[in-house]
Amino acid sequence: MALAVSGNSVIGFVGLGSMGLPMAKNLVAKGFTVRGADLRAEAVKELADAGGVAATSPADAALKADVLVLMVVNAEQAETVLFTMGALDAMMKDGTVILMATCAPGAVEALAKRVEATGRTFVDAPVSGGVVGAKAGTLTIMCSAPNAVFNHVKPVLDIFGDKLFHVGEKPGQGAMVKTVNQLLCGVHIAAMAEAFSLAEKAGIDLKTVLEIVSNSAASSWMIRDRGPRMVEEPGLVTSAVDIFVKDIGIVMQAGTSMKAALPIAAAAHQMFLATSGQGKGTLDDSQVIAAYRKVSGK
Repeated sequence: MALAVSGNSVIGFVGLGSMGLPMAKNLVAKGFTVRGADLRAEAVKELADAGGVAATSPADAALKADVLVLMVVNAEQAETVLFTMGALDAMMKDGTVILMATCAPGAVEALAKRVEATGRTFVDAPVSGGVVGAKAGTLTIMCSAPNAVFNHVKPVLDIFGDKLFHVGEKPGQGAMVKTVNQLLCGVHIAAMAEAFSLAEKAGIDLKTVLEIVSNSAASSWMIRDRGPRMVEEPGLVTSAVDIFVKDIGIVMQAGTSMKAALPIAAAAHQMFLATSGQGKGTLDDSQVIAAYRKVSGK
């Protein structure tokens, strides 16, 4: 019962942020009827200008939708959209909710139970790849759902990303894989900031350090992507410090729930918290280096 990419399926989309908007526009470009809602009127207008339908509320976006995509900040926002703001009741009785936010696995499992209790289906599908991946349709998607449900929504997910992984059939398994991913991302950024602050303290030119480590065994995707933003003033913020305060907070919560020690993640979390505490939570996440500079007296 796969969705036809150019068929009559109606997609509700809530959360037209820096990633959600290009994702929704990609759906429109593939022939879907997309009803979009966001707190920012300009984002809704941009979707409408691209051929989507401007919705006045989450419930309006979900009206008779076959699939409802939630690209919100966290599980609390998803719960509010679905149950308090009426989006779940507005969609088709046999519709499917796709939650693509980074959330705690336990929270995802609880949401899924409530959605499924209404007769609808639920897909846990967090993503990685940032704004660039959202625009290009090259996101990595970590999806958990029963096989039949996964196959049903796969044509939609294929539009969002070119690296689609079905990691399990239980809600929360996708979120757990994303949790592992975010642990590594946050630690990589924090370790890079620590190394760069050490070089800086020693009076070594950071551009030279970046060039060396980017082409050595120490290199990583994060070094190549975030390194230039640490060396020079970052331009457009694609991921803020406070995002990693939240995401590594989810990592620590997962570790606590399973009694798994995560000492390196805990140290990275403290540095993102320290940067946010300096009033820099909305800056690019590469600016966690500010916390290292402060403790090293730079």
